[in-house]
Amino acid sequence: MADSFMAQWVYTDTVKDHFMNPRNLWKDGEAFDPDGVGEVGSLACGDQMRVGIKVSDGRISDLRWLTYGCASAIASTSMMSEMAIGMTLEEAYHLTPSMITDALGGLPEHKFHCSVLGDKALRAAIDDYLQRNGMENPYKGTTAKIICECKGVTDHMIEDLVKSGKVRTFEDLQRETGAATGCGKCRERLLEEINECLHIYGL
Repeated sequence: MADSFMAQWVYTDTVKDHFMNPRNLWKDGEAFDPDGVGEVGSLACGDQMRVGIKVSDGRISDLRWLTYGCASAIASTSMMSEMAIGMTLEEAYHLTPSMITDALGGLPEHKFHCSVLGDKALRAAIDDYLQRNGMENPYKGTTAKIICECKGVTDHMIEDLVKSGKVRTFEDLQRETGAATGCGKCRERLLEEINECLHIYGL
């Protein structure tokens, strides 16, 4: 029993390397003028992430990041930065926590949420770049996952509602969207999504 518990805390050599030698850090005083910036998280919840990107010919030509978080958050963002540089905006927008975690060789299950911050901050930076340049975002809808099929409620909708302050509880979400008023099978997934957003944004 003790061995299996301890195994959950073991980090791979790749995670350790990216934690000890993080790539593409946004260093103080560095002359890096980003084309887009994304921020997620809050010091109140212990994890905060900022990602800045440079874009050239529709690709991410450079990326810098800062995070206040645990070893998993640092390693995940470091790996994300290496993966994203050179990608098209569409490819980078579709970079998922699972892809980042797989590249690291895995993370302890209770630390998986740390890899969510990096991909969300990257998407936010791309959103910011497109908005600054008056461009439509053709990617946002393609990354949305439907949580409540009866009412068509997606994870992006829930995230936006939490960020706007309209949703703090399951009851708030039902009032705003009608979620889980059909078959009700999605209730647990909706609660998980709300709680994750509240944690990420420190609300």
